[in-house]
Amino acid sequence: MYLRHAVPLFTAAVSLTLASVPVGGLNANASGREHHAPAHACSPYVDIDGFSDELDKTTLNGIPVAELSGLTHDTNGRVLAVADNSYLFTLDQHDNKPLDAQPLAYPDGADVDSEAVAVNPDGTRLISDETTPGVLTFTRSGRFVGRLPVPDALKVAPAGRATHNLTFEGLTLLAGNRTLIASMEGALAGDAPDIRRFQTWQRIGNSNRFRPGPQFAFRTDPGLDISDITSTGDGRLLVLERTYTAGVGNTVHLVLADLTHAGDVTSTAAVEDDQPGVRPVASRLLADIGACPSHGATTKQAQPNPLLDNIEGVTVNGRGKDGKLNLLMVSDDNQRPSQITRLYSLTAWLPHS
Repeated sequence: MYLRHAVPLFTAAVSLTLASVPVGGLNANASGREHHAPAHACSPYVDIDGFSDELDKTTLNGIPVAELSGLTHDTNGRVLAVADNSYLFTLDQHDNKPLDAQPLAYPDGADVDSEAVAVNPDGTRLISDETTPGVLTFTRSGRFVGRLPVPDALKVAPAGRATHNLTFEGLTLLAGNRTLIASMEGALAGDAPDIRRFQTWQRIGNSNRFRPGPQFAFRTDPGLDISDITSTGDGRLLVLERTYTAGVGNTVHLVLADLTHAGDVTSTAAVEDDQPGVRPVASRLLADIGACPSHGATTKQAQPNPLLDNIEGVTVNGRGKDGKLNLLMVSDDNQRPSQITRLYSLTAWLPHS
């Protein structure tokens, strides 16, 4: 059953206290100066705590800290940010300053079109490659180990039904680290325009090998693609949807997804809206990020809210004693002067299914 609901918005300020350590640098406005405005509501479920542009147009050892597309946490708690330009950055978990930039490449030296990242319990990295598409395994030191099997339908045409540059954009391990999920950015040929496939893999024993598992259908809001997914820790997912309209700017939605009652569509050649016999992933809109207070943000291009940019990555950054999640999001500047590398700190309350 499709459960996407638009939530009513309100403007009253709210104050939330987290037990987790505050994310450093995210209480600054665009100039980098500290401000102390109280947290404000984006919706009944999500609150914007702050943002930082301190990484924008910076470098680390001559490498641009740019094109950041996916986020997760390493086994030591540090933030990992994967970049489209074939780098994996390590950020300090307290102030988000870059500590390391690790190149990502195939054994033949070819670059990886890296879009999302997850981490195995032993610290090995799982990186999605949007071009192949594929899910690749790298050691902590950056050595390529191998790749997971991908169903033929998810490969780029003519080998499959996917569109170039619209494949594995999101990647996450569910709680317990037994199930890996990759989200397709765009629709497969033959599927309805708002249907996106979620491919799962199941871990084999205690190894870092996976076998393909069920595939699920997720319905996006009209006109939006999926830019990232992350586990909420309770079996559900947060899904980041976004699009860009020239002269208008970005639309970014944060959605809660529950796969519990979704049906396996691996063998379904075409998934249509409200198709009999197909049970898509249940979902609920948590917030339209454009409805968040701007917190003094500025923008380099037209945006419906100056806080917005090309937001592509999201991860859970802690949980408060009250059960609310602290989230970290990042925007991809594509190394363009008109776009910003921006980190966002948000707090989210997850309604029951």
